[in-house]
Amino acid sequence: MQRIDPASPVRKHFQLREILLDMVEREFAVDDCIPSERELCSRYGLARMTVRKALDHLVAEGRLYRIPGKGTFVAEPKIGLRLRLMSFTEDMLARGHVPGSVDLARRVVPAGRRLGLELGLDDDEPVYVIERLRTADGVPMALERTHFTAALTPGLIDEPLQDRSLFTVLEERYGIVYDEGEQTVEAGIADPTDAALLGIPEGSAVLLHQRRSLVGGRPVEYVESAYRGDRYQLTYALEVPPGRTRRVVAEQRPAADPAAVPTS
Repeated sequence: MQRIDPASPVRKHFQLREILLDMVEREFAVDDCIPSERELCSRYGLARMTVRKALDHLVAEGRLYRIPGKGTFVAEPKIGLRLRLMSFTEDMLARGHVPGSVDLARRVVPAGRRLGLELGLDDDEPVYVIERLRTADGVPMALERTHFTAALTPGLIDEPLQDRSLFTVLEERYGIVYDEGEQTVEAGIADPTDAALLGIPEGSAVLLHQRRSLVGGRPVEYVESAYRGDRYQLTYALEVPPGRTRRVVAEQRPAADPAAVPTS
């Protein structure tokens, strides 16, 4: 059994957090009940407040969840949200989940200044707005508000999208295949309406995405999404700049003969 080291500079609640994460990986399955606060206090010689703080952190991170009167349970693993130009449907299918969507609203609006800048339109040009709740295996995952240049996608506002990939509809009906995209992500807090739709407490953390998709340099789509912070984590592919690897290796290689090192 792992132990709490009272001499460690790492705070006790964080040590317990690491122990619990290891325990979840090795000993428990999703929806299993973990040991109670009282049992964890006795097992690791900790105060109740310290144990509760560690559990609170893991609940806030989406690793555990509580059911009042029953205990604390292991949550579903988070989905790694990769920043790639692909549809929600394609992404969920690739991960082995069943994607779904619920239509919330559809409307036609003038672009106005903000959308006009995002889509390269005049303020009075029409824009289609489609709002959907995205699900995986029936569980709410994200709220998605998509804006399209109406002139490039006539009739899309009436297109059935239940259990269909919007990317597929765009390709098959309009011949639109995105070849470029820009996306930003920031932390946010779910307001009461969004929280109710996503099935999370008001004030919960969400990941706010803004994405602009282009074809041949021309903007076609602008999307604003709110992803559940307890069900997603961002995954990045990190690339080394050209020439960086070779230069670092050369800098770290010791010289066999100091006299052989050039001075100019």
